[in-house]
Amino acid sequence: MSSPRLEWAVAGCIAGWAVARLSAADRIRPLDRAAVPMLALTPYATASAGLAALALRRKGPLALAAVSGAALAAVVVPRMIPRRQPQATGPVLRVLTVNLLSGQAAGDELVGLTRRTDADVLFLQELTEDAVTRLKRAGLSDLLPYEMLGIAGYRYRGSGIYARHPLSDGLAIGPSYASQPTARLDLPSGSAVHLVCVHPHPPAPPWYWPAAPRWRREMCALPGPNQIPVVLAGDFNATLDHAQFRRLLRMGHRDAASQVGHGLVPTWAPAPGGPALLPFDHVLVDPRCAVISTAIFPLTGSDHRALYAEFRLPA
Repeated sequence: MSSPRLEWAVAGCIAGWAVARLSAADRIRPLDRAAVPMLALTPYATASAGLAALALRRKGPLALAAVSGAALAAVVVPRMIPRRQPQATGPVLRVLTVNLLSGQAAGDELVGLTRRTDADVLFLQELTEDAVTRLKRAGLSDLLPYEMLGIAGYRYRGSGIYARHPLSDGLAIGPSYASQPTARLDLPSGSAVHLVCVHPHPPAPPWYWPAAPRWRREMCALPGPNQIPVVLAGDFNATLDHAQFRRLLRMGHRDAASQVGHGLVPTWAPAPGGPALLPFDHVLVDPRCAVISTAIFPLTGSDHRALYAEFRLPA
């Protein structure tokens, strides 16, 4: 770069992004319509800041870009660092969550993945009545015979929880655009877990003004930790760079992927079969749980990767 104006413009963009992220601009109306989708790209802005710092030649722009990039890195890099886990001594729980893209990914491949991962709980978003039928034909009920479904009246916005062990009525949460069923899972050990299948309204596109407020309202309706461990799993349409998602972490939830250093692994792609770009899918666990591992798996027909998490419950 040789133009002073160009260098200052590049450095200014990086600094502006850092200010927006650190000040949680996505909480500010009417900035949220643009800020919420934009801040999801913060890891890419952080990488771009590092490249820009190498390309800039003038001291002023270079210093501004370097300081801004360091600030962004301070909030992004910790997601790649495994955390020390609590000394949980309860049973191990294996969960799998995936957005089926209007039911298109429901079938033998998903049931096979459930079998391979030995999942105890399966959270499904965008579950349709036809998808439920296809999953039964593929043998899902043989693996996970208990279910709590929310599909009536939701068309492609239904959701469901399937489990290896008995389910009963769970926590009450507010109404939402898409179905967000809850359940209580009772394990053979005598332990119990509250389950919530999460799928708030997407906060985009920016030109649709009700999107971001509705997304924020539905994120606020999600419950915090409880005496009985709570697991929130699904398509949050959010990353750790969104203030509403960080609010859940401040309440006490732990992002399973970040606990084992996988917090930047993307799960959503703009189109089925394309490269994944953003980590919109999460499993949030009780702070007393010890996360053992997480993994993602591609699934034919969906624009989301399936997210697997294995963790040990408190005694």
